[in-house]
Amino acid sequence: MTTSTRGDVKDLSLAPRGKDRIEWAAKEMPVLRLIRERFAKEQPLKGLRMSGCLHITTETANLAITLKAGGADLVLCASNPLSTQDDVAAALVSEYGIPTYAIKGEDEKTYYEHISAVLDHNPEMTMDDGCDLVSTLHTKRTDLIPAIIGGLEETTTGVIRLHSMVKQGVLRFPVLAVNDSDTKHLFDNRYGTGQSTLDAIIRSTNILLAGRTIVVFGYGWCGRGVASRAHGHGANVVVCEVDPTRALEAVMDGYRVMPGVEAAAIGDIFITVTGDINVIDQAHLEKMKDGALIANSGHFNDEINIPALEKLGVNKRRVRDFVDEYTYADGRHVHLLAEGRLVNLSAAEGHPASVMDMSFANQALGAEYVLKNAKEMKNEVYTLPQELDKEIASLKLHAMGIKYDKLTEEQEKYLSSWESGT
Repeated sequence: MTTSTRGDVKDLSLAPRGKDRIEWAAKEMPVLRLIRERFAKEQPLKGLRMSGCLHITTETANLAITLKAGGADLVLCASNPLSTQDDVAAALVSEYGIPTYAIKGEDEKTYYEHISAVLDHNPEMTMDDGCDLVSTLHTKRTDLIPAIIGGLEETTTGVIRLHSMVKQGVLRFPVLAVNDSDTKHLFDNRYGTGQSTLDAIIRSTNILLAGRTIVVFGYGWCGRGVASRAHGHGANVVVCEVDPTRALEAVMDGYRVMPGVEAAAIGDIFITVTGDINVIDQAHLEKMKDGALIANSGHFNDEINIPALEKLGVNKRRVRDFVDEYTYADGRHVHLLAEGRLVNLSAAEGHPASVMDMSFANQALGAEYVLKNAKEMKNEVYTLPQELDKEIASLKLHAMGIKYDKLTEEQEKYLSSWESGT
């Protein structure tokens, strides 16, 4: 373990491998590259102290390099104890000069020590994935809040927490919900989570998905993606929802919909993507058949009632990397993947870089936007303006070599008028 004012990482000797992988990911992130080139020239973030609590992956590294190119004074820590790629953390420190506090498998004490370390940077802007940085600021480091002009939030769970803070009147600076941009949630949440979740399940178990019954809890954009990709692998997909509109949508998309307790008795693989607590509860766990697999792709492991699983299991053993087997009193075996933490980043590499290209383009442009507009922003949750969202989509299409139509003057005039009728 290497600890210093430059960060806390597992092993700096891993840096060359991390650099190679960061550069490989960059090939799939052309939009972020274009932003980085402009940032390097214009220096829109010059001197801005930033603290980021993000998944330390190759894609995040490319975002960090972009922010630094724009002049930001940036430090990073992990937003999940199991999502860190140790070689990337080492490379950020020794190859790119970005202080990083992240070690894969770090315990809870170390996790929060790392959050405290990046807050010691006295940030003027925060960048969160799950709201742990903002939450810590509002509970334990309130002395730092007056210097903060705004923040950014990457994921659904964090946005939910922020809206709760606004509702309770406790949020003390504006935050841009990057997750709510179309070029983030329509692509990252659906295509990224859909592919990376199944990738992680396959890597950690080496099972065949075809012919299995996969139960997806939640049919938001993440759930849609998981269900679609599972169906593509030949699985029989069941969806469990609490929202009648989403449940109806799942039916119309061709999936079976039923209450979770009913699905628990027939499922082979269970995947939670809701952002809520105890989505798989004791009642579900008691009904699962021998050999069942449980995975979570929500940000926190709260989605699975792990204490209930611990009580039901008379024996527990690690049978594969990221697979814990619980033996029930009647001999059934139930398997929990990645300790119930977000499986796609814990047991695999997370989203493909080409998807994160758009998500992190939102982060980079979002940081620039907040810096320019913070004085006019209230202590609320905001969304990136649609014109910037569309700019990202346009840049992505351009990078892919795809052309698209544009409205003629006549069409624009027609759409803005009301006079024409039947």
